[in-house]
Amino acid sequence: MGERNRGDLKLLAIAILVAVLVLVAVIAVFLPAATPALAALSEGMSIKEAVPWGFGVTVALFVVLAVAAGDGLIGELQFMLGSFFSFFLILTLLIAWVF
Repeated sequence: MGERNRGDLKLLAIAILVAVLVLVAVIAVFLPAATPALAALSEGMSIKEAVPWGFGVTVALFVVLAVAAGDGLIGELQFMLGSFFSFFLILTLLIAWVF
Protein backbone atom coordinates (compact mmCIF):
# COMPACT_ATOMS: atom_id res chain seq x y z
CA MET A 1 0.00 0.00 0.00
CA GLY A 2 2.87 2.40 0.74
CA GLU A 3 4.39 1.83 -2.70
CA ARG A 4 1.18 2.93 -4.41
CA ASN A 5 1.06 6.17 -2.38
CA ARG A 6 4.65 7.01 -3.36
CA GLY A 7 3.77 6.47 -7.01
CA ASP A 8 0.78 8.78 -6.68
CA LEU A 9 2.92 11.42 -5.01
CA LYS A 10 5.52 11.20 -7.78
CA LEU A 11 2.78 11.58 -10.38
CA LEU A 12 1.37 14.59 -8.52
CA ALA A 13 4.83 16.18 -8.27
CA ILE A 14 5.36 15.73 -12.01
CA ALA A 15 1.95 17.23 -12.79
CA ILE A 16 2.66 20.25 -10.58
CA LEU A 17 6.09 20.70 -12.16
CA VAL A 18 4.58 20.60 -15.66
CA ALA A 19 1.89 23.11 -14.67
CA VAL A 20 4.50 25.50 -13.24
CA LEU A 21 6.66 25.20 -16.37
CA VAL A 22 3.67 25.89 -18.63
CA LEU A 23 2.75 28.91 -16.50
CA VAL A 24 6.30 30.27 -16.71
CA ALA A 25 6.31 29.77 -20.48
CA VAL A 26 2.97 31.56 -20.88
CA ILE A 27 4.17 34.47 -18.76
CA ALA A 28 7.45 34.67 -20.69
CA VAL A 29 5.58 34.79 -24.01
CA PHE A 30 2.76 37.17 -23.11
CA LEU A 31 4.52 39.59 -20.73
CA PRO A 32 6.38 41.49 -23.48
CA ALA A 33 3.17 41.66 -25.53
CA ALA A 34 1.27 43.15 -22.56
CA THR A 35 3.66 46.08 -22.08
CA PRO A 36 2.11 48.34 -24.78
CA ALA A 37 -1.39 47.54 -23.51
CA LEU A 38 -0.44 48.47 -19.95
CA ALA A 39 1.15 51.71 -21.15
CA ALA A 40 -2.04 52.65 -23.00
CA LEU A 41 -4.17 52.52 -19.86
CA SER A 42 -5.27 55.84 -18.42
CA GLU A 43 -4.25 57.23 -15.06
CA GLY A 44 -7.27 55.74 -13.41
CA MET A 45 -9.65 56.83 -10.70
CA SER A 46 -8.90 59.29 -7.91
CA ILE A 47 -9.92 58.83 -4.29
CA LYS A 48 -12.79 61.31 -4.77
CA GLU A 49 -14.16 59.24 -7.65
CA ALA A 50 -13.71 55.96 -5.76
CA VAL A 51 -15.66 57.03 -2.64
CA PRO A 52 -19.18 56.60 -4.14
CA TRP A 53 -18.22 53.24 -5.62
CA GLY A 54 -16.75 52.07 -2.32
CA PHE A 55 -19.85 53.21 -0.43
CA GLY A 56 -22.19 51.48 -2.87
CA VAL A 57 -20.27 48.21 -2.80
CA THR A 58 -20.06 48.30 0.99
CA VAL A 59 -23.78 48.94 1.47
CA ALA A 60 -24.71 46.21 -1.00
CA LEU A 61 -22.32 43.77 0.67
CA PHE A 62 -23.66 44.48 4.14
CA VAL A 63 -27.29 44.14 3.07
CA VAL A 64 -26.50 40.75 1.53
CA LEU A 65 -24.60 39.66 4.65
CA ALA A 66 -27.40 40.84 6.97
CA VAL A 67 -30.05 38.97 5.01
CA ALA A 68 -27.90 35.84 4.87
CA ALA A 69 -27.30 36.02 8.65
CA GLY A 70 -31.03 35.51 9.25
CA ASP A 71 -31.55 38.25 11.83
CA GLY A 72 -31.92 41.00 9.26
CA LEU A 73 -30.46 44.46 9.64
CA ILE A 74 -31.61 45.01 13.25
CA GLY A 75 -30.09 41.93 14.86
CA GLU A 76 -26.63 42.41 13.41
CA LEU A 77 -26.51 46.21 13.45
CA GLN A 78 -24.18 46.64 16.42
CA PHE A 79 -21.58 44.37 14.84
CA MET A 80 -21.99 45.75 11.34
CA LEU A 81 -21.47 49.41 12.21
CA GLY A 82 -17.90 48.94 13.40
CA SER A 83 -16.87 46.87 10.43
CA PHE A 84 -18.74 49.09 7.95
CA PHE A 85 -16.18 51.87 8.21
CA SER A 86 -13.19 49.55 7.85
CA PHE A 87 -14.79 47.83 4.82
CA PHE A 88 -15.63 51.22 3.34
CA LEU A 89 -12.05 52.47 3.76
CA ILE A 90 -10.46 49.30 2.40
CA LEU A 91 -12.82 49.00 -0.57
CA THR A 92 -12.46 52.69 -1.47
CA LEU A 93 -8.67 52.50 -1.42
CA LEU A 94 -8.64 49.25 -3.39
CA ILE A 95 -11.01 50.64 -6.02
CA ALA A 96 -8.88 53.78 -6.36
CA TRP A 97 -5.72 51.66 -6.60
CA VAL A 98 -7.01 49.07 -9.07
CA PHE A 99 -9.05 51.36 -11.33
